[in-house]
Amino acid sequence: MMISFSVESIHNKFKMVASAALFIAILLFALIFQSCKKSGEIVDKVEFKGLEYPSYFKAPHYLFTKNSLTAEGVSLGRDLFYDPILSLDSTISCGNCHSQTHGFADHNGGFSEGIQKRLGTRNAPSVFNLAWNTSFMWDGGINHLEIMPLAPITNPVEMDESIPHVLLKLNRHPGYKEKFKRVFGKDVIDDQMMFYALAQFQGTIVSAGSKYDMMRQEKSNFTSDEQAGYLLFQAKCAACHSEPMFTDYSYRNNGLDSIFKDAGRGEITLDPIDSGKFKVPSLRNVELTYPYMHDGRFFTLELALEHYISGIKSSSTRDDLLNNPVKLNSVEKAQLIDFLKTLTDYSMMGNPLYSKP
Repeated sequence: MMISFSVESIHNKFKMVASAALFIAILLFALIFQSCKKSGEIVDKVEFKGLEYPSYFKAPHYLFTKNSLTAEGVSLGRDLFYDPILSLDSTISCGNCHSQTHGFADHNGGFSEGIQKRLGTRNAPSVFNLAWNTSFMWDGGINHLEIMPLAPITNPVEMDESIPHVLLKLNRHPGYKEKFKRVFGKDVIDDQMMFYALAQFQGTIVSAGSKYDMMRQEKSNFTSDEQAGYLLFQAKCAACHSEPMFTDYSYRNNGLDSIFKDAGRGEITLDPIDSGKFKVPSLRNVELTYPYMHDGRFFTLELALEHYISGIKSSSTRDDLLNNPVKLNSVEKAQLIDFLKTLTDYSMMGNPLYSKP
Protein backbone atom coordinates (compact mmCIF):
# COMPACT_ATOMS: atom_id res chain seq x y z
CA MET A 1 0.00 0.00 0.00
CA MET A 2 1.45 3.31 -1.06
CA ILE A 3 1.01 6.34 1.21
CA SER A 4 1.39 9.74 -0.40
CA PHE A 5 1.07 13.32 0.86
CA SER A 6 0.61 16.47 -1.12
CA VAL A 7 2.83 19.46 -0.48
CA GLU A 8 -0.21 21.32 0.82
CA SER A 9 -1.17 18.58 3.26
CA ILE A 10 2.38 18.41 4.57
CA HIS A 11 2.38 22.16 5.01
CA ASN A 12 -0.93 22.06 6.86
CA LYS A 13 0.26 19.29 9.14
CA PHE A 14 3.45 21.21 9.81
CA LYS A 15 1.40 24.24 10.81
CA MET A 16 -0.68 22.10 13.13
CA VAL A 17 2.41 20.63 14.79
CA ALA A 18 4.01 24.07 15.05
CA SER A 19 0.86 25.52 16.58
CA ALA A 20 0.69 22.68 19.09
CA ALA A 21 4.37 23.16 19.97
CA LEU A 22 3.82 26.88 20.37
CA PHE A 23 0.80 26.24 22.60
CA ILE A 24 2.81 23.85 24.78
CA ALA A 25 5.67 26.33 24.99
CA ILE A 26 3.31 29.12 26.05
CA LEU A 27 1.67 26.83 28.61
CA LEU A 28 5.04 25.84 30.07
CA PHE A 29 6.11 29.47 30.22
CA ALA A 30 2.90 30.38 32.02
CA LEU A 31 3.37 27.59 34.52
CA ILE A 32 7.00 28.56 35.17
CA PHE A 33 6.04 32.22 35.48
CA GLN A 34 3.24 31.39 37.90
CA SER A 35 5.58 29.18 39.90
CA CYS A 36 8.17 31.94 40.10
CA LYS A 37 5.46 34.42 41.05
CA LYS A 38 4.27 32.17 43.84
CA SER A 39 7.85 31.69 45.01
CA GLY A 40 8.33 35.44 45.04
CA GLU A 41 5.10 35.92 46.95
CA ILE A 42 6.35 33.52 49.61
CA VAL A 43 9.61 35.46 49.95
CA ASP A 44 7.67 38.72 50.08
CA LYS A 45 5.71 37.39 53.04
CA VAL A 46 8.90 36.96 55.07
CA GLU A 47 8.51 40.35 56.67
CA PHE A 48 10.21 41.99 59.63
CA LYS A 49 8.10 41.51 62.75
CA GLY A 50 10.42 42.76 65.46
CA LEU A 51 12.03 40.50 68.03
CA GLU A 52 9.94 37.32 68.08
CA TYR A 53 10.59 34.31 70.32
CA PRO A 54 8.60 31.43 71.84
CA SER A 55 6.84 31.66 75.19
CA TYR A 56 9.28 29.27 76.88
CA PHE A 57 12.17 31.70 76.28
CA LYS A 58 12.71 34.10 79.15
CA ALA A 59 12.58 37.83 78.44
CA PRO A 60 15.68 39.03 76.56
CA HIS A 61 18.35 41.03 78.37
CA TYR A 62 18.69 43.60 75.59
CA LEU A 63 15.31 45.27 75.08
CA PHE A 64 16.06 47.94 72.43
CA THR A 65 14.79 50.54 74.91
CA LYS A 66 17.03 53.35 73.66
CA ASN A 67 17.63 51.80 70.26
CA SER A 68 14.22 51.82 68.60
CA LEU A 69 13.84 48.63 66.59
CA THR A 70 12.69 49.17 62.99
CA ALA A 71 12.75 47.21 59.77
CA GLU A 72 14.96 49.88 58.20
CA GLY A 73 17.36 49.77 61.15
CA VAL A 74 17.68 45.99 60.99
CA SER A 75 18.23 46.17 57.22
CA LEU A 76 20.95 48.77 57.69
CA GLY A 77 22.61 46.59 60.32
CA ARG A 78 22.51 43.66 57.92
CA ASP A 79 24.23 45.77 55.24
CA LEU A 80 26.99 46.64 57.69
CA PHE A 81 27.31 43.05 58.95
CA TYR A 82 28.06 41.78 55.45
CA ASP A 83 30.11 44.76 54.23
CA PRO A 84 33.94 44.46 54.30
CA ILE A 85 34.06 48.26 54.56
CA LEU A 86 34.37 47.72 58.31
CA SER A 87 37.86 46.21 57.84
CA LEU A 88 41.06 48.13 57.13
CA ASP A 89 41.60 46.76 53.62
CA SER A 90 37.92 46.10 52.84
CA THR A 91 38.40 42.33 52.55
CA ILE A 92 36.75 40.97 55.72
CA SER A 93 33.18 41.42 56.91
CA CYS A 94 31.44 40.17 60.04
CA GLY A 95 29.79 37.57 57.81
CA ASN A 96 33.15 36.07 56.88
CA CYS A 97 33.59 34.60 60.36
CA HIS A 98 29.90 34.26 61.17
CA SER A 99 28.37 32.22 58.37
CA GLN A 100 24.58 31.92 58.26
CA THR A 101 24.81 28.41 56.79
CA HIS A 102 26.89 27.33 59.79
CA GLY A 103 24.80 28.79 62.57
CA PHE A 104 26.56 32.16 62.30
CA ALA A 105 29.80 30.55 63.50
CA ASP A 106 33.19 30.14 61.82
CA HIS A 107 33.75 26.71 60.26
CA ASN A 108 36.80 27.59 58.16
CA GLY A 109 39.46 26.48 60.64
CA GLY A 110 40.41 26.17 64.28
CA PHE A 111 41.58 29.77 64.58
CA SER A 112 39.54 32.42 62.80
CA GLU A 113 41.27 34.30 59.99
CA GLY A 114 41.27 38.07 59.66
CA ILE A 115 42.63 40.47 57.06
CA GLN A 116 45.77 39.46 55.16
CA LYS A 117 45.24 35.89 56.43
CA ARG A 118 46.21 36.86 59.97
CA LEU A 119 45.27 34.12 62.43
CA GLY A 120 43.77 34.83 65.82
CA THR A 121 43.98 32.60 68.86
CA ARG A 122 40.31 31.60 69.06
CA ASN A 123 37.47 30.33 66.93
CA ALA A 124 34.74 32.90 66.30
CA PRO A 125 31.61 31.90 68.26
CA SER A 126 28.06 31.90 66.91
CA VAL A 127 26.02 35.11 66.97
CA PHE A 128 22.37 34.12 67.36
CA ASN A 129 20.08 34.75 70.35
CA LEU A 130 22.46 37.53 71.39
CA ALA A 131 19.66 39.60 72.91
CA TRP A 132 19.64 37.11 75.80
CA ASN A 133 23.37 37.47 76.51
CA THR A 134 24.66 39.62 79.36
CA SER A 135 28.27 39.37 78.14
CA PHE A 136 30.05 38.46 74.92
CA MET A 137 33.16 36.77 73.53
CA TRP A 138 34.70 33.57 74.89
CA ASP A 139 36.14 35.52 77.81
CA GLY A 140 33.24 37.89 78.49
CA GLY A 141 35.42 40.91 77.78
CA ILE A 142 32.47 42.80 76.27
CA ASN A 143 29.40 43.38 78.44
CA HIS A 144 27.00 45.10 76.04
CA LEU A 145 25.47 44.10 72.70
CA GLU A 146 25.99 47.54 71.21
CA ILE A 147 29.73 47.51 71.96
CA MET A 148 30.36 43.91 70.87
CA PRO A 149 31.43 44.80 67.26
CA LEU A 150 34.11 47.13 68.62
CA ALA A 151 36.33 44.15 69.51
CA PRO A 152 36.59 42.51 66.06
CA ILE A 153 36.69 45.84 64.20
CA THR A 154 39.69 47.10 66.17
CA ASN A 155 41.47 43.77 66.77
CA PRO A 156 44.80 43.78 64.83
CA VAL A 157 44.37 40.16 63.68
CA GLU A 158 40.70 40.52 62.72
CA MET A 159 39.59 43.72 60.98
CA ASP A 160 42.46 45.94 62.21
CA GLU A 161 40.44 49.10 61.72
CA SER A 162 39.79 52.22 63.81
CA ILE A 163 36.33 53.60 64.50
CA PRO A 164 37.20 57.12 63.21
CA HIS A 165 38.39 55.65 59.90
CA VAL A 166 35.30 53.45 59.56
CA LEU A 167 33.10 56.50 60.13
CA LEU A 168 35.10 58.46 57.55
CA LYS A 169 34.48 55.73 54.97
CA LEU A 170 30.78 55.46 55.83
CA ASN A 171 30.25 59.23 55.63
CA ARG A 172 31.92 59.28 52.22
CA HIS A 173 29.62 56.52 51.00
CA PRO A 174 26.47 58.06 49.41
CA GLY A 175 24.40 54.92 49.91
CA TYR A 176 25.10 54.72 53.63
CA LYS A 177 24.56 58.45 54.16
CA GLU A 178 21.04 58.11 52.80
CA LYS A 179 20.25 54.91 54.72
CA PHE A 180 21.52 56.22 58.05
CA LYS A 181 19.54 59.42 57.62
CA ARG A 182 16.35 57.46 56.99
CA VAL A 183 16.90 55.41 60.15
CA PHE A 184 18.33 57.97 62.54
CA GLY A 185 17.39 61.31 60.97
CA LYS A 186 20.92 62.72 61.02
CA ASP A 187 23.15 63.95 58.20
CA VAL A 188 26.43 62.80 59.77
CA ILE A 189 27.02 59.15 60.71
CA ASP A 190 28.50 58.70 64.18
CA ASP A 191 29.69 55.64 66.10
CA GLN A 192 26.52 55.31 68.17
CA MET A 193 24.40 55.10 65.04
CA MET A 194 26.69 52.43 63.57
CA PHE A 195 26.63 50.35 66.75
CA TYR A 196 22.85 50.80 67.09
CA ALA A 197 22.29 49.48 63.55
CA LEU A 198 24.55 46.46 64.09
CA ALA A 199 22.80 45.74 67.40
CA GLN A 200 19.40 45.83 65.68
CA PHE A 201 20.46 43.21 63.14
CA GLN A 202 22.47 40.93 65.40
CA GLY A 203 19.99 41.27 68.25
CA THR A 204 17.13 40.02 66.08
CA ILE A 205 18.89 36.89 64.79
CA VAL A 206 16.82 34.35 66.70
CA SER A 207 17.21 30.58 66.66
CA ALA A 208 13.94 29.03 67.79
CA GLY A 209 12.83 26.87 64.86
CA SER A 210 14.60 23.54 65.41
CA LYS A 211 12.95 20.15 65.78
CA TYR A 212 13.48 20.54 69.51
CA ASP A 213 11.42 23.75 69.37
CA MET A 214 8.74 22.00 67.32
CA MET A 215 8.65 19.31 70.00
CA ARG A 216 8.29 21.96 72.72
CA GLN A 217 5.41 23.46 70.75
CA GLU A 218 3.81 20.02 70.25
CA LYS A 219 4.23 20.25 66.48
CA SER A 220 6.62 17.31 66.22
CA ASN A 221 7.83 14.27 68.11
CA PHE A 222 11.27 12.82 68.72
CA THR A 223 12.24 9.44 67.39
CA SER A 224 12.98 6.79 70.00
CA ASP A 225 16.74 7.41 69.67
CA GLU A 226 16.31 11.18 69.87
CA GLN A 227 14.15 10.79 72.97
CA ALA A 228 16.72 8.49 74.56
CA GLY A 229 19.42 11.03 73.72
CA TYR A 230 17.30 13.81 75.22
CA LEU A 231 17.08 11.94 78.51
CA LEU A 232 20.85 11.36 78.45
CA PHE A 233 21.39 15.05 77.76
CA GLN A 234 19.21 16.08 80.69
CA ALA A 235 21.09 13.71 83.00
CA LYS A 236 24.65 14.43 81.87
CA CYS A 237 24.86 17.80 80.06
CA ALA A 238 22.06 20.12 81.16
CA ALA A 239 23.84 21.38 84.29
CA CYS A 240 25.89 23.69 82.04
CA HIS A 241 23.88 23.66 78.79
CA SER A 242 20.50 24.39 80.33
CA GLU A 243 17.30 24.56 78.28
CA PRO A 244 15.91 26.27 76.30
CA MET A 245 18.96 28.38 75.37
CA PHE A 246 21.28 25.39 75.93
CA THR A 247 23.76 27.49 77.89
CA ASP A 248 23.78 28.90 81.41
CA TYR A 249 25.99 31.81 80.23
CA SER A 250 28.61 30.95 82.85
CA TYR A 251 32.40 30.67 82.48
CA ARG A 252 33.91 27.27 83.20
CA ASN A 253 37.11 25.30 82.79
CA ASN A 254 36.00 22.11 81.04
CA GLY A 255 39.29 20.27 81.40
CA LEU A 256 40.82 20.94 77.99
CA ASP A 257 44.32 21.66 79.34
CA SER A 258 46.45 21.44 82.45
CA ILE A 259 48.61 24.41 81.38
CA PHE A 260 46.81 27.33 79.77
CA LYS A 261 48.16 28.99 76.64
CA ASP A 262 45.01 31.10 76.76
CA ALA A 263 43.83 32.14 80.23
CA GLY A 264 40.33 32.92 78.94
CA ARG A 265 38.21 34.65 81.53
CA GLY A 266 41.33 35.10 83.63
CA GLU A 267 42.68 37.59 81.09
CA ILE A 268 39.71 39.84 81.84
CA THR A 269 39.34 39.50 85.61
CA LEU A 270 43.08 38.99 86.31
CA ASP A 271 41.96 36.56 89.00
CA PRO A 272 43.86 33.23 89.03
CA ILE A 273 40.64 31.44 89.90
CA ASP A 274 39.34 32.30 86.41
CA SER A 275 42.34 30.98 84.46
CA GLY A 276 41.34 28.51 81.77
CA LYS A 277 37.65 29.36 82.01
CA PHE A 278 35.62 30.13 78.89
CA LYS A 279 32.01 30.94 78.24
CA VAL A 280 29.70 27.94 78.00
CA PRO A 281 28.49 28.07 74.38
CA SER A 282 24.94 27.37 73.34
CA LEU A 283 24.46 23.92 71.85
CA ARG A 284 21.76 25.19 69.53
CA ASN A 285 22.85 24.44 65.96
CA VAL A 286 25.86 22.56 67.34
CA GLU A 287 25.70 20.15 64.40
CA LEU A 288 26.82 23.01 62.14
CA THR A 289 28.95 25.24 64.40
CA TYR A 290 32.10 23.11 64.22
CA PRO A 291 34.97 23.23 64.99
CA TYR A 292 34.32 23.08 68.71
CA MET A 293 35.82 24.67 71.84
CA HIS A 294 37.33 28.16 72.07
CA ASP A 295 40.29 27.13 69.91
CA GLY A 296 38.40 24.91 67.48
CA ARG A 297 40.43 21.81 68.36
CA PHE A 298 37.62 19.32 67.72
CA PHE A 299 36.08 19.13 64.26
CA THR A 300 33.36 16.55 64.96
CA LEU A 301 30.69 16.04 67.58
CA GLU A 302 32.12 12.59 68.22
CA LEU A 303 35.53 14.04 69.14
CA ALA A 304 33.99 16.75 71.31
CA LEU A 305 31.91 14.18 73.14
CA GLU A 306 34.89 11.85 73.55
CA HIS A 307 36.70 14.64 75.39
CA TYR A 308 34.15 14.46 78.21
CA ILE A 309 34.35 10.67 78.27
CA SER A 310 38.12 10.16 78.30
CA GLY A 311 39.99 13.41 77.65
CA ILE A 312 39.41 15.64 80.69
CA LYS A 313 42.65 17.04 82.15
CA SER A 314 43.32 18.13 85.72
CA SER A 315 44.01 21.72 86.78
CA SER A 316 43.37 23.91 89.79
CA THR A 317 40.41 25.68 88.15
CA ARG A 318 38.72 22.71 86.50
CA ASP A 319 34.96 22.71 87.08
CA ASP A 320 33.84 20.44 89.91
CA LEU A 321 31.14 18.98 87.68
CA LEU A 322 33.92 17.29 85.71
CA ASN A 323 35.65 15.58 88.61
CA ASN A 324 34.31 12.35 87.18
CA PRO A 325 34.25 11.57 83.44
CA VAL A 326 30.96 11.13 81.63
CA LYS A 327 30.11 7.48 81.12
CA LEU A 328 28.49 6.57 77.83
CA ASN A 329 28.56 3.41 75.75
CA SER A 330 28.61 3.47 71.95
CA VAL A 331 24.81 3.28 71.65
CA GLU A 332 24.31 6.10 74.14
CA LYS A 333 26.86 8.29 72.35
CA ALA A 334 24.98 7.84 69.08
CA GLN A 335 21.66 8.60 70.78
CA LEU A 336 23.03 11.74 72.42
CA ILE A 337 24.31 12.98 69.07
CA ASP A 338 20.92 12.20 67.51
CA PHE A 339 19.34 14.50 70.07
CA LEU A 340 21.92 17.24 69.54
CA LYS A 341 21.05 17.26 65.86
CA THR A 342 17.45 18.12 66.76
CA LEU A 343 18.81 21.52 67.84
CA THR A 344 19.65 22.43 64.23
CA ASP A 345 17.49 25.36 63.13
CA TYR A 346 17.17 25.15 59.35
CA SER A 347 14.64 27.98 59.32
CA MET A 348 17.27 30.34 60.71
CA MET A 349 19.83 29.08 58.22
CA GLY A 350 17.46 29.81 55.33
CA ASN A 351 15.84 33.00 56.55
CA PRO A 352 16.36 35.67 53.83
CA LEU A 353 16.14 38.43 56.47
CA TYR A 354 19.45 37.14 57.84
CA SER A 355 21.13 36.55 54.50
CA LYS A 356 23.73 38.62 52.69
CA PRO A 357 21.95 41.45 50.80
